[in-house]
Amino acid sequence: MSHHYSGPDYGFPHGDARLDITDLYVFPKTSEAGKSIVVMNVHPSERVEPPGQTTDEPFSSEAIYELMIDTNRDSVADLSYRVTFSPYDAGIQTATLRLVEDKHNGQANGEGEILIEAAPVSMGAEAKVTEMGDFKLFAGWRSDPFFFDTLGALNGLQFTGADFFTGKDVCSIVLELPDFALQGKQVGLWHRTLDGRSGDWIQADRGALPSQSIFLTGDKKAEYLAGSPADDANFVPVFAHSLEHTGGYSPDEARRVAQSILPDILLYDPALSVSYPANGRALNDDVMDHFISLISGGKTKTDGVGPHQDLLDQFPYLGPPHRVRSTS
Repeated sequence: MSHHYSGPDYGFPHGDARLDITDLYVFPKTSEAGKSIVVMNVHPSERVEPPGQTTDEPFSSEAIYELMIDTNRDSVADLSYRVTFSPYDAGIQTATLRLVEDKHNGQANGEGEILIEAAPVSMGAEAKVTEMGDFKLFAGWRSDPFFFDTLGALNGLQFTGADFFTGKDVCSIVLELPDFALQGKQVGLWHRTLDGRSGDWIQADRGALPSQSIFLTGDKKAEYLAGSPADDANFVPVFAHSLEHTGGYSPDEARRVAQSILPDILLYDPALSVSYPANGRALNDDVMDHFISLISGGKTKTDGVGPHQDLLDQFPYLGPPHRVRSTS
């Protein structure tokens, strides 16, 4: 299993660590009004079982990494920001950022407008940032900001306060964009990975709110990860069944709670302060205490783990990786 274990059977989606979505963050840029920061994290650096590191190659050149944006609250993407990567060659990889506006039922028609291209991917401690017009892009290895007692969760929510993610890395795509580029006052966000190795684009992973697909999808996980928020009403019974077992909810109450966390979309209004789960998600938000209380029916309220201390106060905001994979 990966250390964020989002794929079926607690493994990597399509067996590829590079396609594994970990976390989505969005918050206003505090030092400049009218701009927002989106962080899409993928590719955990290590797995839990069997223990070991994943590949040093950060992103797949046969994949699409996509931020989906719903502007009218119908759970269907109206536009997206799409990142693709060149083949990884001798420790070097580059990124291309596109805006895709021509959407039909959330699917892209055409490749979209190129906003940034040939942006260098960071393999070492230095954050290589590319800026073009109103947009700023970072892609590469960084310190994983997620904090949680994973082993305690796997031991029946018996937490010891040991943060499994201390010293772990993740591959980050960080985007700074003007608020008007979100094309809505309050928008709904999620991110996904598409696998193109078969010759067709197949959705491998998707998510917005942390961890709920891990704990609540049961044997429907593969179907859930291949779906979209517009279809999430179909999974309310699946989530409710899990909540009955994890939290001791009555069937009616479990269904109500399941409906409160589906569709799997992160709402964001850049004019408001960031406050998870009501509005966006900051890098130091203790989202797992919120989730633990929810799935346990309030019986357990914290895992005893707090935010990491290596966050930066400037772009790309995530700390440098704990292991340098290249000096270039």
